[in-house]
Amino acid sequence: MYRLISLGSVAVAVTISVHVSGRAQGALPTFTDVAKAAGITFTHNSGAFGKKYLPETMGAGGAFVDVDGDGWQDILLVNGMSWPGRPATRSVMALYRNNHNGTFTDVTKQAGLAVPMYGMGVAAADYDNDGRTDLYVTALGTNRLFRNLGGLKFADVTESAKVGDPGFSASAAWVDYDRDGRLDLYVTNYVEWSIEKDRFCTLDGKTKSYCTPEAYKGQSPTLYRNRGDGTFENVTERAGVKDASAKALGVALLDHNNDGWIDLFVANDTQPNRLYENRRNGTFSDVGVSAGVAFNDAGAARAGMGVDAADYDGSGRQSLVIGNFSNEMIALYKNEGNGLFLDEAPASIIGKASLLRLTFASFFFDYDLDGRLDIFAGNGHVADDIATVQPRISHAQPPLLFHNMGKGKFEDATGTAGKAMLAPMVARGAAYGDYDGDGDLDLLVTVNNGPARLLRNDGAERHHRLRVRFVGTKSNRDAIGTFARVSHSGGSSPWLMVKTGSSYCSQSEMPVTFGLGTIDRVKQIEVKWPDGKVETLPGTEANQILTIEEGKGITSRQPLPASSRSTK
Repeated sequence: MYRLISLGSVAVAVTISVHVSGRAQGALPTFTDVAKAAGITFTHNSGAFGKKYLPETMGAGGAFVDVDGDGWQDILLVNGMSWPGRPATRSVMALYRNNHNGTFTDVTKQAGLAVPMYGMGVAAADYDNDGRTDLYVTALGTNRLFRNLGGLKFADVTESAKVGDPGFSASAAWVDYDRDGRLDLYVTNYVEWSIEKDRFCTLDGKTKSYCTPEAYKGQSPTLYRNRGDGTFENVTERAGVKDASAKALGVALLDHNNDGWIDLFVANDTQPNRLYENRRNGTFSDVGVSAGVAFNDAGAARAGMGVDAADYDGSGRQSLVIGNFSNEMIALYKNEGNGLFLDEAPASIIGKASLLRLTFASFFFDYDLDGRLDIFAGNGHVADDIATVQPRISHAQPPLLFHNMGKGKFEDATGTAGKAMLAPMVARGAAYGDYDGDGDLDLLVTVNNGPARLLRNDGAERHHRLRVRFVGTKSNRDAIGTFARVSHSGGSSPWLMVKTGSSYCSQSEMPVTFGLGTIDRVKQIEVKWPDGKVETLPGTEANQILTIEEGKGITSRQPLPASSRSTK
């Protein structure tokens, strides 16, 4: 994250076939910041008071997560806190319950989540397969696991579950890496920092500035294996993912070689990125260097932060997008299918547009529902005085939105996506989800030391779409690791994945949204569960929310608002 040159120092697969080809054309959607109107009043507190402590620049993440199981996405926002000895301020994480009418109610205290901690990230999933979504919150200091008791009540079970990991954690992801039907937990850790270990760094030889991560030793990420009895065991070393030199900020789940076992990509800050290939025996092997994703084209490690994996080019293979430091560009590693990735960003608009941006959050999502995956990037520098040494770079920076035009090409759509997308901010975490029930994907963006943004998607609902929630029975209940794609006579859509992690310290919703453009009916749904069993399900109309349960097929249907765009 911090390399400032000027500062000097088992998968589930799903195939959906449709009977109409073609993509909708027309104006692209815009985004409107509706946080205030929706009742989201959260403001992040970094604790900054002039001491220039490293964690103050990191911000915190957020999530779209259905905590009460009513089918509507609630919002969780992670917070920092004041430093010891400073005046206390009420700065705890916030849980907002969706009121089903475009507004939210703060239920943090009622839920038992008003816990003071210097929070960083969140990963949400049903780790005990009881049908309720639990919350893992990473922090500077002890991380917390909150078990969902139902009735909007959570219990802190960190100590009994043995997942405290008291370091400087960032992003985390729930993943069933050993395919035993229970969700395990991967936690990234950053550097060995504390107030006692804080170092003096300076630009002018007099005034303290924020240090780069090179000033501190790294911390190994942690892999916890779910024992199935409410406890976890630390298998980091045994699984082959111990890395004392790591300075990890982002993690993405993917199956990079399409062998049916989930791999892990880890974005490191000023250290080589890691691509941990699942060896199918409870261990991993780092193939990042041979795959071409550990370094940039010049052989240098970049400042990796947020990361996501997706089949953006419709090749059937998951590629990677990674947020990096200013003057480093976003990375777009295209999966060539032979074990090698090639960075497409330097020769594309993505590289040019992101060169002077410092990107934390980054992910793929289909914001216009045309069936192609677009890219969102949340930007903001770590140095509030960066303009004094690099006049072309600002502290607050607008996001970036890249529209997928097909055939591996993108256009910069930021300027046409509405005023909210042009507003400079010190963005950190970001997630996508359909909070208002209209079937398109809205955005949640966290701001370091500032108010959270809820960006409503306006215009994508004119296209057809299908939302699907998968429920595992033999596999983990959240069906994390599911892959899905839409096929039709004009070609195939990208494969989509049910996942946790990705972005930066944040989590997007788990239901899968298929953008269908002008396509108005699905011919069939083919589901391949982790054990290889295939279920072929009957076709259905578009503009619905489906629930598909393992071994039971489609168990529920709910209508979405009909597309306002004619397909005739």
